Amino acid sequence: MGKVFTISKDNLHLKGLNDPVLIERERERIARANLNSQDGDTAEEHDQFYRDHKLLLVLFRVLAVMPILRSAPGRVTFSWRSSASIYAFTFYVFATFWVCIVGYERITILGNTEQFDEYIYGILFIIFLVPHFWIPFVGWGVASIVAAYKTMWGAFQVRYYRVTGRSLQFPFLKTLIIILFIGCVTCAVVFLLSLSMLLDGFSLWHTTAYYHIVIMLNMNAALWYCNCLGTRVASKSLSDCFREDVGIECTASIISQYRFLWLNLSELVQALGNAYSRTYSTYCLFMLFNITIAIYAAMSQIIDHGFNFSFKEIGLIVDTVYCSILLFVFCDSSHKATLQVAQGVQDTLLSINLLTVDQPTQKEIDLFIQAIEMNPATVSLKGYAAVNRELLTASLRTISIYLIVLLQFKISLVAQQLPPQLLEKGGMTS
Repeated sequence: MGKVFTISKDNLHLKGLNDPVLIERERERIARANLNSQDGDTAEEHDQFYRDHKLLLVLFRVLAVMPILRSAPGRVTFSWRSSASIYAFTFYVFATFWVCIVGYERITILGNTEQFDEYIYGILFIIFLVPHFWIPFVGWGVASIVAAYKTMWGAFQVRYYRVTGRSLQFPFLKTLIIILFIGCVTCAVVFLLSLSMLLDGFSLWHTTAYYHIVIMLNMNAALWYCNCLGTRVASKSLSDCFREDVGIECTASIISQYRFLWLNLSELVQALGNAYSRTYSTYCLFMLFNITIAIYAAMSQIIDHGFNFSFKEIGLIVDTVYCSILLFVFCDSSHKATLQVAQGVQDTLLSINLLTVDQPTQKEIDLFIQAIEMNPATVSLKGYAAVNRELLTASLRTISIYLIVLLQFKISLVAQQLPPQLLEKGGMTS
């Protein structure tokens, strides 16, 4: 438990607090100092973020992707022997059996394809089955780290209340998650049914092996967006409270408390990328590969038959747009979250008139600014890549390079298929 502080009028007056409002604020602050962020019941009481986005975690358990549980007040844990893990193993075995049946059908169709473009086109159907097989690696393998990250949120919200005197709230987050849940499932159904109707050889019964995979991809984007949104809300609330408290009482003690709270938030942002590094590293690679192949297949179709809006072209465009949107949401949401973390607090610090505060307060302001500079709030996938808009532009450059190589190969194939008379005529003309 935290240290117990005694409150007396003499102690308050020794601090120079003669204003009744400031005395009352100090009384409340000392009373809140008794709260322990490591106490499960206290964390459970203040963990509004978990309550608001609990539906997402339940859905991931239903899909057997992330079998973590609220095993104790304020604690999210993972165990290989838990009921969620046993369910995940069972679900995964049956799903794998069905995915292998459909995958065998797809590989058989692919093996009977002789044209290169049709071969590339058939690969798309197999690519979408791959995420199912990495679930044990990117889901169960990091479940304990993700559980620790979720528990950190409860401890942070207790510290937030201890410093600010307000409970951290996430307006409309629960409603947003319900909308995202319905939208993710609906988009998966519409996406797969549209591909089944638009693309040749993609039977309706084949789609049954893809639903849980596409829903998982959609929900990964939704989960990342909600985690980043929670960080943005916490950052804005922290900066608003800091500005308000400094406007009332700008002391070294206040600034020191907010400095440690901000460092805790920065640590939480970094923990987000570390906890989901495997999940979203493979997620990005999947999107990049899928977008590249889909764009090439669409352009190849246009080169061969012209732009006539065939079902195949529309299906490939739908696939490209779908994956591009998911990649954009992943990069853009974290970019906005990291911008928000330091901006509001830094603006308040720079607006303080150093001539009106004492020497200890000036020193705390300098330490706070140095802490922001030395601990930039960045979302990094364990150092492999920083998740921001630069990652999006780098992905576009990578896609462009591979497309140029593939299209050069396509042009050479077209040239080989031309009649010799046309080749000679083209050579004479040149």
